[in-house]
Amino acid sequence: MEDKRSRNERRLARKAGELDNNAFLKVADKFIDVANNENKTVKADELHMAFLFAAARYNAYVANAIMKVDNHEEFVKYMVEQYTEMLRQHLADDQISRPT
Repeated sequence: MEDKRSRNERRLARKAGELDNNAFLKVADKFIDVANNENKTVKADELHMAFLFAAARYNAYVANAIMKVDNHEEFVKYMVEQYTEMLRQHLADDQISRPT
């Protein structure tokens, strides 16, 4: 996911609310921090489903209210493909802890 824009172009995009690779990862880390904090009092096998529910709800909002998606099934298929690829990459990541 290399960003070929100049530094000034990336800065302008960031000011307009766009995420470059670094900003994207920082935002994702904030959600992970929320999950880790909640995991102090909520079991992980319950918490992960709450996060998945929240992601689905927010994505439905963005699709309907922001993107004005007409073809919901096409959007669902795209999102499922994105999630599947991300999940596979993370499951194969040796840096993610495994129980001992």
